[in-house]
Amino acid sequence: MAPEADLKDTDRCVMCGLCLPHCPTYGLSRDEGDSPRGRIALMQGLDSGALPVGERLLGHLDRCLECRACEAMCPSEVPFGRLMDAARARVEPHRPRRPGSRRLRRWGFGLLRRPRRLRTLARVLRYYQRSGLQWLVRHSGLLRLLRLAPLEARLPRLQRPLAAGHHSAVGPMRGRVALFTGCVESVAGADTQRDALRLLTRLGYEVVIPKNQGCCGALAQHNGDPATAAELARANLAAFDATGLEAIVSTASGCGVQLAAYGALYEADYPRAADFADKVLDISSFLAARDWPQGLLQARPETIAVHDPCTLRHGLKQHRAVYPLLARVPGLKTVTLNTTGACCGAAGSHVLTQPAQAEALRRPHIEQLRALGVRTLVSSNIGCALHLAAGIREAGLEIEVLHPVTLLARQLREGV
Repeated sequence: MAPEADLKDTDRCVMCGLCLPHCPTYGLSRDEGDSPRGRIALMQGLDSGALPVGERLLGHLDRCLECRACEAMCPSEVPFGRLMDAARARVEPHRPRRPGSRRLRRWGFGLLRRPRRLRTLARVLRYYQRSGLQWLVRHSGLLRLLRLAPLEARLPRLQRPLAAGHHSAVGPMRGRVALFTGCVESVAGADTQRDALRLLTRLGYEVVIPKNQGCCGALAQHNGDPATAAELARANLAAFDATGLEAIVSTASGCGVQLAAYGALYEADYPRAADFADKVLDISSFLAARDWPQGLLQARPETIAVHDPCTLRHGLKQHRAVYPLLARVPGLKTVTLNTTGACCGAAGSHVLTQPAQAEALRRPHIEQLRALGVRTLVSSNIGCALHLAAGIREAGLEIEVLHPVTLLARQLREGV
């Protein structure tokens, strides 16, 4: 779908302002250009040629988190996320970038297109983390000298990816599902995916992990490169055979939103895209709707905090499933972190491109965690989990950040 066609939907906005109280960036700056209706006005100026691609326009577009909280409140049903993707694609060819920045962008998207290279890099970084080299480099002052210390501090603990293949159900087979492993989560959230695999097989599901799957395309789609996003989607559609599958499950809600959009984005070119998208479910939604054997989970008398990622709440609209799923653990109580649903500031690559804004949006979440006094926080999106975990460490709080399936897997009772 051409960006030019997408921007015509800005006419659906009646500029009522009902979205303003729900926009995180407008809440920070109180600048109309950082509000949804302000950004739509900028898109209209861009579309008509009245506004050039300049620093101010780019700043307002770049600060958008694409959390889609505005979509949830919009009486005119303006497809704001799709419009923002189209606007970023429109301005990208005219964006002034330094040669180093342009090369880094090409290198990053190149890694997403080549899963083997990404996993090779992950193996090198895993050795760096576990060999003692990381400790040496951090204490040498080299990272500060190269101005890489903040970026290196965000490097997650990398894990060995799950192997592709078929995993048999434990006991009588109830169905067959596919597990989407993605790119970053395949090396930074592989343990979560192992926990998901363990739960699915224990509940009687055969799990297929396709060999040639890769990045969902969300990072490219939201950063002005729809061509790369389409290339990645094509590879995933070729890798997954949805025939006979009850669901295609994802343990990262950010990936899930993009996968669920394949039908709307690519059905015209790839007829299988709609069938694929219709079967996409967040892992918590899938597990919550299944019958569980009596006594399968051990008790855990604890109150934990639950973070609802924007992608799960506003994108997939499946955030409510997490609570009845966790309620299956005897003795476990939950409290929602930030009941307003305000974005934590991670927002994909936003945490790297807009670090000050990301930190400002995270701060209320950390302060609420401090006040709650909980020892465990669960989140269904890896980017949010890493961002919140970094803030928790900086605040000196002793709170473990887990995916819901990891908490459940820890409570599994053997022999049931």
